[in-house]
Amino acid sequence: MKLPHALLLSLCLIGSSLAGDEDQPPPAAIPVGGSVPGNQLPPKKTSWRTRYELGPGDSLKLSFYGRDELNREGIRVAPDGTISYLQARDIKVAGLTVDEARQALEKSLASNYRSPRIILVPQEVASKRYTILGMVQNRGVCQLDRPVTLLEAIANAGGLATGLYERNTIELADLDRSFVTRNGQRLPVDFRKLLLQGDMTQNVDIEPNDFIFLASNLSNNFFIFGAVNSPGVQGLTSPATVTEAVTRRMGFTNKAWIERILVIRGSLDNPETHVVNLGAILAGKEKDFLIQPKDIIYIADRPWSKAEDILESVLSSFFSSAATNWINQTVDPIIKEPLLETN
Repeated sequence: MKLPHALLLSLCLIGSSLAGDEDQPPPAAIPVGGSVPGNQLPPKKTSWRTRYELGPGDSLKLSFYGRDELNREGIRVAPDGTISYLQARDIKVAGLTVDEARQALEKSLASNYRSPRIILVPQEVASKRYTILGMVQNRGVCQLDRPVTLLEAIANAGGLATGLYERNTIELADLDRSFVTRNGQRLPVDFRKLLLQGDMTQNVDIEPNDFIFLASNLSNNFFIFGAVNSPGVQGLTSPATVTEAVTRRMGFTNKAWIERILVIRGSLDNPETHVVNLGAILAGKEKDFLIQPKDIIYIADRPWSKAEDILESVLSSFFSSAATNWINQTVDPIIKEPLLETN
């Protein structure tokens, strides 16, 4: 996908200094994709919108000022983050801004040319990506070649998936259990407020490597992880208890602390927590705990006292585990088992 004109103009102004006095200060950077008041959250200072860094896959156009015969187009940043131009070989540009990359090239070329002036222009942004999976029409990895908000990401994915129920079209996404993660941490996004109430304070800017997951409203599963022999998703086809849930997942490990099992229920924004003493249940001292569809069951490998103390870390682990599990169950593997030849 070609670079939009607005982003291209901004990057050129940031990265190139053609002519004029050497001591003249470079032009100020023009922020790309600035926030629209009342429409989305303002970007953070570390956002790629205020400091765009090159990365593998980006395509560049390099021009040698005053030497048109040395101009080159379509120079791709290699997987190791380097580019080569003329006598400047394997220059590391990944993680550098356009201006920093230009300076690195000029420094390398200075031994072969007198006062080289390089104009570096990004032609294609391909190093920034985000992932959207779950109950949307088009799932997968998307290029972040321009500023995108959460609403735009969902719209670009074709919107929420729909289905028929009693001859009525319904949306299949469970908004209370959908989430966005960044650097392994869940963002405080309320999908119900965003999509049903039009609360644009929830419309966060998407950053590179963000993971968006729209949970299924039709799922009758529960999720169990931690100190169990087979963590993952389990279908709930009939009334089941915590003991049955652990048994279906091949039992708990030797390190499991079964005196306090955490069950998380309801919305991920305002979860309801239950503490279950599986040791007392197995000893016949307490009644077993009935689980419900979409419950999250966590068995720790060490003692803990209050659910509030471990809730955030448990949910963070759940987001990572749930996403991985969904991908493994839904996305075709890249490498498949070869077919056996038959005589």
